[in-house]
Amino acid sequence: MIKKLATTNHKNENVDRALLIARIGISSLMLFHGIPKLMKLFGEGEIQFADPIGIGVELSFMLVVFAEFFCSLLIFFGFATRLAVIPLIITMLTAVFIYHSNDGFGAQEVGIQYLLMYIVLLIMGSGKYSIDGWLTRSKLKD
Repeated sequence: MIKKLATTNHKNENVDRALLIARIGISSLMLFHGIPKLMKLFGEGEIQFADPIGIGVELSFMLVVFAEFFCSLLIFFGFATRLAVIPLIITMLTAVFIYHSNDGFGAQEVGIQYLLMYIVLLIMGSGKYSIDGWLTRSKLKD
């Protein structure tokens, strides 16, 4: 039993299950950040948001809403996952290394965790249990 627990199992089925859990988990968590921002974007009133790279408050806010809401939805369903993580990687790099650069590790830690997961998804893709996986299998049959 100890040997079984200590052995790394790289069977594709287990990797695909892990990618499914990772995708749904990380995208669901990020949607909790994106949904309130999306509602604020379509609500009334002045948008108050940081402009860490100097492109304007409104544009910065719209790009973050795009990444946190729309890209997270794509990742949730596993559609264009490798493309969808790119705006989120940029968002997390900006948050960690520009916006929170002087705040210390405690303020950067969550952003780094998101960033690491998005890098894993960029490298691994969405896995078998995704729209990307379904489309790949459909093309292989043709």
